Amino acid sequence: MESIAESEKNIIDDFEIFESDWSQIYEQIIDEGKKLPPLDVQYQTDLFKIKGCQSSVWLHTTYTGTVVQFAASSDSVFVKGLISLLIRVLNNRTPQEIINAKLNFIDEIGLRQHMAQTRTNGLAAMIDTMKATAKTYINI
Repeated sequence: MESIAESEKNIIDDFEIFESDWSQIYEQIIDEGKKLPPLDVQYQTDLFKIKGCQSSVWLHTTYTGTVVQFAASSDSVFVKGLISLLIRVLNNRTPQEIINAKLNFIDEIGLRQHMAQTRTNGLAAMIDTMKATAKTYINI
């Protein structure tokens, strides 16, 4: 399995071809969301909803005893792409790896500088929720 740094580099490489063409980057993010496996409807409830996102985003986690597995969905195709990118980097990692992940790819591909403040806040909420969830699995 590739490291977090390798996963991030692969995402950066995937987006590098667009050379800051935000319309193409936006479409690539939507395409990433289309690759996300469907989230079972039983997890699309308020209990699994990420607080702080303007769109509805549901996150379900499973802990195998060694790694955290994420499944998610959103009612926004763009936000679904964002959570898909986060899952691509953080899925099947130890809780400590998730907590320590810097997620530099976000700035490398220009997400923060091109998104509206509400989307940036939502992205931060997704990251915070994923890291906070990973913390709950430490010392289990």
